[in-house]
Amino acid sequence: MNLVFLKNLVVRSFRDYSNISNLKRVRTRRDMEIKTREDPIVLKLDTAEFHNIFTPEVIDLKKLFEKYQYEIRIAGGAVRDLLLGQPAKDLDFATTATPQQMKEMFTAENVRMINMSGEKHGTITPRINDKENFEVTTLRVDIVTDGRHAEVEFTKDWKLDANRRDLTINSMFLGFDGSVYDYFYGYEDLMKRKVAFVGDPDIRIKEDFLRIMRYFRFYGRISEKPDNHDRHTLDVIKQNAEGLQGVSGERIWMELKKTLQGNFAGDLLKTMLKLDIGKYIGLPKPNLEEFEGLLKRSEHLSLHPMTYLAGLLNTIDDVTILHARLKFSSYERDMAYFIVEHRPDKDASRPLLPYEKLVLNTKIKQKDAVDYVREVLKYRGDEKLLDMFNKWEVPRFPMTGKLLKENGVPPGKMYGQIINKLKEYWIEQEYKTSAEDLTKLIPSLIDECKTK
Repeated sequence: MNLVFLKNLVVRSFRDYSNISNLKRVRTRRDMEIKTREDPIVLKLDTAEFHNIFTPEVIDLKKLFEKYQYEIRIAGGAVRDLLLGQPAKDLDFATTATPQQMKEMFTAENVRMINMSGEKHGTITPRINDKENFEVTTLRVDIVTDGRHAEVEFTKDWKLDANRRDLTINSMFLGFDGSVYDYFYGYEDLMKRKVAFVGDPDIRIKEDFLRIMRYFRFYGRISEKPDNHDRHTLDVIKQNAEGLQGVSGERIWMELKKTLQGNFAGDLLKTMLKLDIGKYIGLPKPNLEEFEGLLKRSEHLSLHPMTYLAGLLNTIDDVTILHARLKFSSYERDMAYFIVEHRPDKDASRPLLPYEKLVLNTKIKQKDAVDYVREVLKYRGDEKLLDMFNKWEVPRFPMTGKLLKENGVPPGKMYGQIINKLKEYWIEQEYKTSAEDLTKLIPSLIDECKTK
């Protein structure tokens, strides 16, 4: 069955795009009838940030494509950052050269290529001057999509490639002469701090349901207000939220984590919950009252993404359920467990003492325990205690195995019991007891262990 026949078959069979979220999507004329510029060049950049991208490696890459007469432009996030007057973090490139043409060119010029797995999507990664890697992707059109993956067809039409991208602010290109190419009014949206899909949001989302999460990630980076969403866009997101069930947890977490590291994290998370996204990304029934309390007392404290999520979870078991879906790193997973376990009030003779003990008695890396306690104190909104903890220097327990052995502590079960008792006494004495004074306690502790 050839590709043209397949396209015609799917278009004839499924006229109503709102009811086929679980079926393969086909790009149609309807979505190509978007208002576009006759002249896509909106301005020429001549800023310090723009000129700073021209490293020797970027210049050599440019010269290489010029030598073989292939057009190449900067694409995606770097264009957006430069237009906002920010340094370009990562440079990605788009080109009219096909992957095969790029491979032949780089081979002829003795340029090493890495990460060949991107080739089927049109991406080749040359290592220029054996110093810097650049992803260079052939212009393409998504012919058939299923909400997760796309079958692509290469093109030389820059407008068609821009049309397949998710958001208008991500669909611009930048020439090496500073010309900004903008087919779908992304520049205006960027200046208005507006996050909008290219063309019909329903079609864009059904092509790749992860774009729901990307919408919120970029909203947090671009928008100046927490609630300046387009109502129609939110309605379409809600209608398509179920499609996230088919997206891998790792991809969802990658986008969600970036959202929770950006502006308006709490508000955006609440908006997602209102749109029923929570149940499709693995969140058990969220504890909204607890979450609201967290935001009121603590959101100004630069919360870790896991701290936001912990505020929605009721129990330790909820952490396990969410981890099973989103596949956190072990550091992130353990932080969530730690926060949920230790967020309740603690009674102690000194307010900081319970948190000091959590660090000093930890079975995990002490550095991680310090991070986790810091997040617990942020979660609780106890800024005074947080400040005290940040100034606290972790003391060094003066006892050693050698000292224990020299003072008659036999190896085995008693060893652990005695060292724990000595440490507990040392902590209660606010770390002022010397090794010499601690060794004086050993005989009585040995007798106590023996009688038990």
